[in-house]
Amino acid sequence: MWIDFKNYQEEAIDGLRDKANNLLQKDGSKILVFKAPTGSGKTLMMAEWMMRFCDPYSRTDGKTFAFIWIAVNKLHDQSHDTLKKFYAPKGAGLRCSYFHELDNRRIRKNEILFLNWASINNEDKVIVRANERDNNLSAVIERTKDEGRTIILIIDESHHTAKSENSMALVKNIDPKLTIEVSATPQIAELDEKVTVEIEDVRAEEMIKKEIVINPGFEDYVIDKRKKDQTADELVLKAALTKRLELKKKLEKEGSGVNPLLLIQLPDTKQGMPDKREEVENLLGRYGYDRKNGRMAVYLSEKDNKVNLVNIEKNENDVDVLIFKQAIALGWDCPRAAILVLFRQWRDETMTFSIQTLGRIMRMPEQKHYKDDKLNIAHLFTSLPDINTRIIEGASSGIRPLTSYRRKDYKDVDLVSYHGKRFREETRLSSDFLPIFLEAGKEMGLPKKVSFKFKPVNTKVIKDVSVKNADMAIGNIKAPTFNIPKTEGELQFAFDMFVRGNLGTFSPEERSIKRINDSIYSVFGARRNEDDWPMIQAAVLSDEALKQRVINTINLALERYKEVVGKGKKEVIKNEGLWNVPKAVNYEKIFVKMDYKKSIMQPYYAWLRDGETGKSFEDSDIENEFVKYLEKAKQVVWWFKNGKQDESYFAVPYVENRQEKLFYLDFVVMLNDGRIGLFDTKGGIYAKTAKERAEGLSSYIQKENKKDEKLFGGIVLKDKNSWKYNDKERYEYNPNNLKDWEFLDLNQEIKIVENN
Repeated sequence: MWIDFKNYQEEAIDGLRDKANNLLQKDGSKILVFKAPTGSGKTLMMAEWMMRFCDPYSRTDGKTFAFIWIAVNKLHDQSHDTLKKFYAPKGAGLRCSYFHELDNRRIRKNEILFLNWASINNEDKVIVRANERDNNLSAVIERTKDEGRTIILIIDESHHTAKSENSMALVKNIDPKLTIEVSATPQIAELDEKVTVEIEDVRAEEMIKKEIVINPGFEDYVIDKRKKDQTADELVLKAALTKRLELKKKLEKEGSGVNPLLLIQLPDTKQGMPDKREEVENLLGRYGYDRKNGRMAVYLSEKDNKVNLVNIEKNENDVDVLIFKQAIALGWDCPRAAILVLFRQWRDETMTFSIQTLGRIMRMPEQKHYKDDKLNIAHLFTSLPDINTRIIEGASSGIRPLTSYRRKDYKDVDLVSYHGKRFREETRLSSDFLPIFLEAGKEMGLPKKVSFKFKPVNTKVIKDVSVKNADMAIGNIKAPTFNIPKTEGELQFAFDMFVRGNLGTFSPEERSIKRINDSIYSVFGARRNEDDWPMIQAAVLSDEALKQRVINTINLALERYKEVVGKGKKEVIKNEGLWNVPKAVNYEKIFVKMDYKKSIMQPYYAWLRDGETGKSFEDSDIENEFVKYLEKAKQVVWWFKNGKQDESYFAVPYVENRQEKLFYLDFVVMLNDGRIGLFDTKGGIYAKTAKERAEGLSSYIQKENKKDEKLFGGIVLKDKNSWKYNDKERYEYNPNNLKDWEFLDLNQEIKIVENN
């Protein structure tokens, strides 16, 4: 099996190799955690890592290895088959074996022993218990070690059972030199090293879908009084079946033969209650899906029938619907699965679901994103009334339960727009960031050494207070407080949150946060001196003037970093169709509803930039101010807050350093005289660095206006309580001289004259 590994996969494989080798040099047993999202290819990355790790041409220390791979349920069988198929054409020298296949009761060099937790997690199991032939796991491990091989234990989906009392005792008996715990949601707290694959990198490589939407189309649902007997479960099932047919037609239009699969997860059967499976099968039968015609498959427990499962994972398979319970939630791989239906449990409060369940519908069937963006979305239909509270920790990434819809009075604007293939380093920080930050620090006047004369960083705690009115909102209670100095751990957390809040459009992943932390320590001359880090953190957090300088430095460095990594990394492409405001936009739970009447998207959701205070919205304060201005402006019919990625949002091309790039401006504004304003808010140093984008927007407006378009706009800023914009071919910004900037007055009454 030949695999062309993606960039993030190559980085993870190299990281596993380097960190594993490093841990092997240390005394005692060590733990390496490999965290990778569902759909990222964890099993194949591990397979490639073992092959490179054992490569005799690069292994110069003379060490030899034996591997034990443990997984839950039947996942070890799936991993065994995948690795065996992967290694077969390579002649890699790695052998995949079950316990009964071991030669002479030991694990040979570069051999991988696959075990199931259930088969070894009890002393009465044949593999574990002592016997006359001395053929049990303990004896096999002892012989393997006696022959000089280092044992590496791999625990697949480790969060499920690896921390049970029996499991920990078993790992202790195996006593591996290195344990690698593989999971999308690792639970282990005590570890020695960690390799992480970020979900945004997996999305950028088009391996998984962009997002999960919940109950799409229900916003306009009207109760049909003629169908009073229709249950909530029937409603969501019918909607899901309709969505499946819609996706099927869209795939055919793309020239794809993929048959999208609808998954239905049944609740656990309760004693004395009717079997939900029978009810669901009857519902499906009404719409032409049953076992006999091959359009429905069943995947339940061992004692239940498994029906129509042969080759179901193939993209062109004829099965349209699969009914399952928990068995499918872990390890099963069927990339054509696109829709998941969840019904109420008999007791709703017991219902939660995990990232493994959601992961079944997140994979892209052909490992690419389609032109029609609706095919790049996973769909969840459910009769649960409070889905947000049922998503367990670690499962929410990609779920966007908040939906804003385009107003019904919208008329198409039909604008020419552009898009490009996203480069992953534009959403995270690489090692190129450090020198850029150091140079920005010089320009911003950051001192080479930080003064350690600063106020202590405290946590405020409310003093003893009584509340007589229980109906009073907690936020209205005024009470005295006292200060408790933050511990080093609390200080580190506060500093990380400070950095996270200033990442702007960059993904708030741990790697990027640590990259900025390291840059701040470096600019103060303490990159290698960890003892000084808490003092630097306290100085930055407590000194408002210093904090603002650091924020300005971060912002300037991020702007320049985007310019550096963007060079030569994108091809700008004109959209095939004309752009219009999207019909719907989905948001994560960190967004908050705002009462903006003139937003073309309703309700309007704003990004809560500062979660600690709950007061900062949008990407910047100037954006927030501009929104409030548009809301009051008499000429404004509607405004649209633009996004920053893919064809769903509006972008114009511009040239910088002879490289064509994309400019996703902030606002599209419709006026009552038919003109369309295209604006991007800037302030301070950002207005200074906007030259190329401003000139690109000006060029775009002039070109499109030759076709009788009514476009105007440019970079917009606030100056002495007035809004001004620059639409010149040659952009200049001098904060002391804005004479070439036009006043933006959208409050003038305009008399609209209709042509007869």
